[in-house]
Amino acid sequence: MKARILATAASLFATGLLAGCYVIPIDPRHTAVEQPQAALPQGAPPSLQARLYPLNEIAGGMGPLSVTLIEKGSGHASFSLTYAGELLHGEATRVGQRGVASAAGARGLYVNCEYAISAPNRGSGTCLFSNGAKYQVHFGS
Repeated sequence: MKARILATAASLFATGLLAGCYVIPIDPRHTAVEQPQAALPQGAPPSLQARLYPLNEIAGGMGPLSVTLIEKGSGHASFSLTYAGELLHGEATRVGQRGVASAAGARGLYVNCEYAISAPNRGSGTCLFSNGAKYQVHFGS
């Protein structure tokens, strides 16, 4: 049940991100920032990785980012990422084929995302940071 909910949330997140999207070449000067991922203990809730790609100059200065979603059940997941050295924590919620995710850091930086799910555990959307950085988010394979 939790895996299905995570899949649906991911799909909602992805569908919203892909709505009306097209392929944007990524600036070769920027490489994806790999964030260390702790190994989940056996029996831990399922997790999903999402990738954020810059859509404006502010985001381009930071380059691509990675987000970790950990399923909490009933269409809810925890949402975390590191941006400009600040760890942001929050939650993602999906209803049907659409969803929202929000996270905030200790120094006041925050992000709000909207996404659509296109298939189980697959989707896309956009994320807007409080500093004006705008990203396109993709998750699933």
